[in-house]
Amino acid sequence: MSVKIRLQRHGKKQKPFYWIVAADARSKRDGKYLEKLGTYNPNTNPATIDLNLDQAVQWLHNGAQPTDTARAILSYKGALMKHHLDGGVRKGALTQEQADAKLAKWLEEKAGKVDTKKESLSKAQEAAKAKALKAEKAANEKRAAAAVEAAKVVAEEVAEEVAEDTAVEAVADETPEVVAETATEEAPAAEEVVAEEAPAVEAAVEETPEVVAEVATEEAPETPAAEETTEETEA
Repeated sequence: MSVKIRLQRHGKKQKPFYWIVAADARSKRDGKYLEKLGTYNPNTNPATIDLNLDQAVQWLHNGAQPTDTARAILSYKGALMKHHLDGGVRKGALTQEQADAKLAKWLEEKAGKVDTKKESLSKAQEAAKAKALKAEKAANEKRAAAAVEAAKVVAEEVAEEVAEDTAVEAVADETPEVVAETATEEAPAAEEVVAEEAPAVEAAVEETPEVVAEVATEEAPETPAAEETTEETEA
């Protein structure tokens, strides 16, 4: 029976979560498996891998063939390195202590690389967060400045309207006084006109009988002529 080390899909839609399993090559991908060796979560950065190193290496010793993705995971966690060193120990190329020391050194270097990557990612996230906060602060300051400017414009408009209303009220309050002053100024002028015209009117009244008498005297001679005309008519 050929055995494969592969991934078995679990999790939710668009959020996969995988089990690392040793299964019969003839079984379905998500079917029965011989042993669960660990988990793989690609939703984090870096990906989270939990692997039983010794069991994975044992399956490799027994001839299990990993898929491409499983091989990358096993290499990342040092399973392939341990499998290679164990082969050297079986051949007598090195002792078990030497193999363990090399493996520990390799795992330490790998952990350092992972930590460095995590730090760089953390710094990048902090920088992105600081940049976003700075942009948000600038936008808030811009909105605040615009609000202050708008409030200033409104205040100026209100002040202009209040000034206009005050001017209108002042004019309305002064109108009766102006009318009274105008009437007071015009009254003496009217009295003066009447006083000036009064003697002329009196003189005209006094002269009226004389004028009437003169007119009567001028028209009187015409009467005899009228009588003569009457006499001629009778004759």
